[in-house]
Amino acid sequence: MPIPWVTVLQAVPWSEVIRNAPKVAEGAKKLWNTVGKKQAEPAVTEASEDLVVSPERKLDELQARVETLEETVEDLHEQMLAASQLIKELAEQNTQLIRRIETNRVHMIWLAVTTSLTAVAAVLGLVLVFSLRGL
Repeated sequence: MPIPWVTVLQAVPWSEVIRNAPKVAEGAKKLWNTVGKKQAEPAVTEASEDLVVSPERKLDELQARVETLEETVEDLHEQMLAASQLIKELAEQNTQLIRRIETNRVHMIWLAVTTSLTAVAAVLGLVLVFSLRGL
């Protein structure tokens, strides 16, 4: 049975989420700036000293492995950049969402106060009408 959204939203400690949203956004920006500045570094491997097979063949195999490793490192670096960009965007969206939720919360408080005052005024009006009819 699915959990009602209202229950889930009530369980969230919104004051802590709102308080920590700027920290999350700042951390994501720092991560993006750190990762974005670094260049993909070529992979460094140590050559084996026991070359039983012909040295040329072994050298070709090692060069092929190095090229494969460099391509892999470059792909991983690109994936890391994409992931950190996504984290940055999600953190910014989270901050905007928290701001909107806080604005809605304040509006709901004002609406509740206004509704309560209107209800009190209506009840007082009814009491006044009925008390004047009795005179």
